[in-house]
Amino acid sequence: MSKLVINDLHVEIEGNKILKGVNLEVNSHEIHAIMGPNGNGKSTLLSTIMGHPSYTVTQGSITFDGEDVLEMEVDERSRAGIFLGMQYPQEVSGVTNSDFMKAAMNARREEPVGLFEFVKKMEGAIDTLDMKEDLAHRFVNDGFSGGEKKRNEILQMLLLEPKFAMLDEIDSGLDIDALGIVANAIKEMAQKSDTGMLIVSHYERFFQQIIPTHTHIMIDGRIVVDGDGSLVNRVDSEGYDWIKDEYGIDVTNRDIQANADKPRVSLQTCAVSEGTKNVD
Repeated sequence: MSKLVINDLHVEIEGNKILKGVNLEVNSHEIHAIMGPNGNGKSTLLSTIMGHPSYTVTQGSITFDGEDVLEMEVDERSRAGIFLGMQYPQEVSGVTNSDFMKAAMNARREEPVGLFEFVKKMEGAIDTLDMKEDLAHRFVNDGFSGGEKKRNEILQMLLLEPKFAMLDEIDSGLDIDALGIVANAIKEMAQKSDTGMLIVSHYERFFQQIIPTHTHIMIDGRIVVDGDGSLVNRVDSEGYDWIKDEYGIDVTNRDIQANADKPRVSLQTCAVSEGTKNVD
């Protein structure tokens, strides 16, 4: 059994406070959904856990199985069993999916994975995700559609079998059929492995298929409401306005709007930066 523990986490980017005291525990077999309006720090939380160099932790701690995550380099976090499925997967021309995945798997093993074992696992994952048979020989995400890139992130998760998996809007860009395939793969992995999961999405239907064990709503850099999977249904039917009525928290806070206008960049340790519309 593995456990990720976040205690009073405060994070800044370029002097702007994004996370303002996040507390969270995720155990093996649990699926934690993170919801909330844009620009409230959801993706910042995931990137900070993975070790994004642009985010500065000013207070608090992150531990994984008792080890100090903040003292680890990104590759050390990965080898410890932490995985991030990125919202904007990068293209890696000249490197085939099979070579990329074999290298990633070997980085976590004392002995290199055998060819037969690797081929069997990769073909099984490709079949599970209903991807094209030539995927292994294609360059990583090169020429992939948005949906193919997202399924390729899930393929990596299935092959690496992390202890703790984070998925950042992995459902965006997927059509209805692909959404169901990805949701089933995520749910099956959580049930059959010791993996704990932290998933960010705005799509209530996606969470309704996965059925999270825990749901958290993040507003202005803090988790303000916790619940089980039924909380997803309330957000779907009522939005977030009820939070102001019940908790006195304004979801249109000016700080949130300011954060929403900040650029987002990808994980620079494995890809070039790419600006987007908000810091979420």
